[in-house]
Amino acid sequence: MSANWIYLLLAAVAGSAMAFQGAINALLGKVVGMLESTLIVQLIGSLTAFILIYLFHLGKGSLGMMPQAPWYAYLGGLLNVLILFGVVFSIPKLGVGSATTAIVVLQLLTAVMIDHFGMFGVDRSPCRWLDLVGIAMLGGAAKILLR
Repeated sequence: MSANWIYLLLAAVAGSAMAFQGAINALLGKVVGMLESTLIVQLIGSLTAFILIYLFHLGKGSLGMMPQAPWYAYLGGLLNVLILFGVVFSIPKLGVGSATTAIVVLQLLTAVMIDHFGMFGVDRSPCRWLDLVGIAMLGGAAKILLR
């Protein structure tokens, strides 16, 4: 199996995990509150990362290099709160399938834009018209799911 297939498999597993996570986070949000569930999920994620890095020595980087990163590299934490809150808020109203489809459509459109302009240090990969056709088809599928 080539390395690309391994990466695609890992991405697919992550996508499946996102659907489970969305449903589970929505459940937690119903019980403890939407913003409260976002806090709980963030704390558990931070604790898990801490354990993996410091107890199991799985980290390959250096936290001492933090000052070397550009300021906008730290926006991921803020975006994660927005993502978690959006998922917890939308899934109970739309359902897991519809909410996830809407998330994926905009996620893909944004990803194509980031690739096209080579933003945030990624290699530039120009947008092709077929990319836009695929996103439009996915958007049509999202509209069907929302009916």
